Formats: sequence, C-alpha cells, structure tokens
Amino acid sequence: MARRRMSFLVLSIAGLALGACTDELARRQAELNRWVGRPETELVQAMGAPNRSYETGGLKILTYEDHRVDIIPGTSYYPGFGPFWPDAGLPPQAINLTCDTSFAVSGGIVRSFSLRGNACG
Repeated sequence: MARRRMSFLVLSIAGLALGACTDELARRQAELNRWVGRPETELVQAMGAPNRSYETGGLKILTYEDHRVDIIPGTSYYPGFGPFWPDAGLPPQAINLTCDTSFAVSGGIVRSFSLRGNACG
C-alpha cells in the first residue's frame, strides 16, 4: 500500500513538472515570436550581441546561448531493501542545462527562430 502511494506521489510530481515545462516553453515561444518580422537591429539592441553568427546564401543565423548548472541536492538517507541496497544517502548531482536560441535573418528582418537544448522549456 505504501509503495502505491509513493508511486502515485512520484507520478503526480512528474506530471506537474511536465505541465510546468510545457507552460514555460509556450511562454518562451510567444515571447520570441514577437521578434519575427522586426528589424535585426532592434533584436540586437534588445538582446545584445549574439554568441555566434553564421551567414549562408543570404541568410544570417544569430544564436544566443544560455547555460547554467543546477544542483540536485543529495539525501542523507535512502531506505534500501535487501542485501544490495545499503542504507546510505545519495550524493548531490550537478546538471548542465543549455538552451540555444537562434534567429534566422534575411534582408535585415527576423524571419524565424528556433530553440535547441535541455533547458528551453
């Protein structure tokens, strides 16, 4: 019975986290979409110089990088079961998170954007 409650709790938390990620991604996309159709100069004035840029065939790609490290705290105790599960804690873990936002520009106008990484939503 306790295992079922624990499983339900874990699944509920995971569902809430996924919902929050979806909302965050939609909010971010709506914010970035306002740049589509606007001049490149306005974008650069607002966001600063891009971390990377690339030009090919009349298309310019401006990429802004966002990097951070989150720490998942460890636990002081892990309730193990059986001889292969020692009653020991779990160490903290560092998670590298990135999100690259790229804008496609042609004729001095932002045409589209894309997001890439594990921290975009």
